[in-house]
Amino acid sequence: MNNFVKWAKQLSPIQLILLYYFLAVAFSTALLSLPAAYKPGVEIAFIDRLFVAVSALSVTGLTPVSISDTFSITGYFLIALVLQLGAVGIMAIGTSIWLLLGKKIGFKERRLIMTDQNQTKFEGMVRLVKQIIMVLFFIEAIAFLVLGTYFLQYYPAGEAYLNGFFSTISAVSNGGFDITGNSLIPYRNDYFIQFITMLLIIFGAIGFPVLIEVKDFLFNKNRSFQRFSLFTKLTTITFFILIVAGAVLIYALDARHFFAGKSWHEILFYALFQSVTTRSAGLETMDVSQLTEPNHLVMSFLMFIGASPSSAGGGVRTTTFALVFIFIITYARGGHSIRLFRREVHEEDLFKAVVVMLLAIMVVYISTITITAIESLPVTSVFFEVISAFGTVGLSLGITSKLGVVSKIILMILMFIGRVGIITALLMFKRKKANRANYHYPKERIIIG
Repeated sequence: MNNFVKWAKQLSPIQLILLYYFLAVAFSTALLSLPAAYKPGVEIAFIDRLFVAVSALSVTGLTPVSISDTFSITGYFLIALVLQLGAVGIMAIGTSIWLLLGKKIGFKERRLIMTDQNQTKFEGMVRLVKQIIMVLFFIEAIAFLVLGTYFLQYYPAGEAYLNGFFSTISAVSNGGFDITGNSLIPYRNDYFIQFITMLLIIFGAIGFPVLIEVKDFLFNKNRSFQRFSLFTKLTTITFFILIVAGAVLIYALDARHFFAGKSWHEILFYALFQSVTTRSAGLETMDVSQLTEPNHLVMSFLMFIGASPSSAGGGVRTTTFALVFIFIITYARGGHSIRLFRREVHEEDLFKAVVVMLLAIMVVYISTITITAIESLPVTSVFFEVISAFGTVGLSLGITSKLGVVSKIILMILMFIGRVGIITALLMFKRKKANRANYHYPKERIIIG
């Protein structure tokens, strides 16, 4: 044990965070291995227990088994616990426990919080965690009461509030798990449930710093748009543009197929919900396999982008996509730096965005090629599944249960990378103190393009 502690102290903050997540995976798997978690007479293989644990911790929602047919009520609560752990973050939960026990949050713990929440500033980390917990639990408490009470028209009291509780956790965490056995398809004509669910998905995916800034704005008498940070402005605008554009594209590509003959309100909620759920949620009001292949590709693109940084979602993140997209336009116009809202973006942030985008494309395509080579499945279905895992979305064309052990391991790795972030996963191999060269070679130009 002492040797393990000494070894852990030598790790960098990023390596330590990843170690904590690995330990959380082991803990979650142990929880979901308890006999009480399953319905009488139900047993599943270890690889499937591990898969569900990783999927819940990474708030993805992909599962090789039916949650409603496999897990007991105790199992539902255990899955909800793991979803909550994954949504808030390992260090946020750990910090909350330390604060409740009256322990002092030291320098090392603050660095770990900064790494886990993908922050660039060291100060205010403890306040950030307190705000995240407070805002998230407030939203969940209100949603639980609203949905639980509303479900009384569908179920007896106990079952209604159980559905309200699990639906709330699944939506806010962007987990995508359901206990209906058919996601939200049974409520495809209930626009109130869909509207509340979309709000909860947005709250979980738009980024905790955004929620905190909006809260401060609403409760501050000196309200001004200029008070919002560049991060909040950029991620919010990008987030909602993607939702609107996604809904329009989803409808346009299936206007003569799935949407043919449907009323305007059915079209609006089907298209809008599917666009919102691709942010990272994975809940669905329709069987996505009924959509055309071009729509599967559009949804794959939306899932690849995913949610915002410092949120419950995965993918390359909205700010990464926005910076790369804006940089391409800026470069085409002859510019070399990005200026937004009277602010100039740091070159390091732009460099990081390009690296994330390129690495993500490589990881997704290598994974797709590997699984396609192993499994006898259509490449479109495999690509959709891979993107869904990387974006921690959970939408599927129904192939998860058909995959072999190696393919499931690949998807678990993708879900893990999608949750912690591709840069964090890459820097796992960085040495604690990198040696910097004290000399430079002559520079020479290379022909590009």
